[in-house]
Amino acid sequence: MKKNEVQLGTIHAAFSYLLWGLLPIYWKLLNTVEAKEILANRVFWSFVFMLLILVFSKKLGLLVETLKGFAQRKKQMYALIVASVLISINWFVYIWAVNNGHLIETSLGYYINPLVSILLGMLVLKEKLSIYQYISFGLATIGVLIITIAHGEFPWVAIVLAVTFGVYGLVKKVINVDSAVGLTLETLVMTPIAAIYMLVLFVKGSNSFLNPSIATDLLLIGAGAATAVPLLYFAKGAQKIPLSLLGFLQYIAPTIMLLLGVFVYDEHFSKVQLLSFIFIWTALTIYSLSRTKLFAEIELKMRKEKTLS
Repeated sequence: MKKNEVQLGTIHAAFSYLLWGLLPIYWKLLNTVEAKEILANRVFWSFVFMLLILVFSKKLGLLVETLKGFAQRKKQMYALIVASVLISINWFVYIWAVNNGHLIETSLGYYINPLVSILLGMLVLKEKLSIYQYISFGLATIGVLIITIAHGEFPWVAIVLAVTFGVYGLVKKVINVDSAVGLTLETLVMTPIAAIYMLVLFVKGSNSFLNPSIATDLLLIGAGAATAVPLLYFAKGAQKIPLSLLGFLQYIAPTIMLLLGVFVYDEHFSKVQLLSFIFIWTALTIYSLSRTKLFAEIELKMRKEKTLS
């Protein structure tokens, strides 16, 4: 892999995570709109935006070919539907949490997401874990338990976000299509439901879209681009950089969310939460280092010594 390609890929990936980290500011501007209506508009306008992207990139034919190919590849079609439902649940919980004072818990969800992916890999794909990954998962579990026991309430927002996005990533492994086409199809699945819901709100007169505020209308339409642009930059970056580097970069988004929650939106960050986050940050540090060449060599040496003894 060429050095300039890695540098460009790093910029693209880092930019995507930066946008994801700052996205709560966007949703906060829509805090007068119900989460369900924001989600419906996000799905609908994401589909419209992605169709325009496919037209300008001359990939509309590829979209049609992919749709026709699902007749022979039913497994991929079902996986696409599941992926669409999962990402919609993730989006809804995320929007609701941001606009209801749970931004810190949202960041927690995206911090533990990589560790959920480890667990899914072990349980579903039968992947073997290293000793460092077992330690990481154990420390993260302790962190979640600390919050649960101290507050007497399960951190469901964080867990739902982590699990839905983790399973979404797992399901995406089955869908072997162009990234832009894939995102278009995922939004296509939910677009009819989103459009019907928007129409029902309009008939009832309880809609925020196309009501007096032009600013709200523009923000709801812009939700499509706000959703698609980071995903497209992420896809560009992920293709050009090593997975280990991508693993480090993915912590940019939840870190920004945490800082926004504490310093911008004045969410309470208790000592118990700090202790929990310390366990999770330690787990993520060990996990990230375990993916480096140095740790891989240390582990291999340990296994050889164990075999010889």
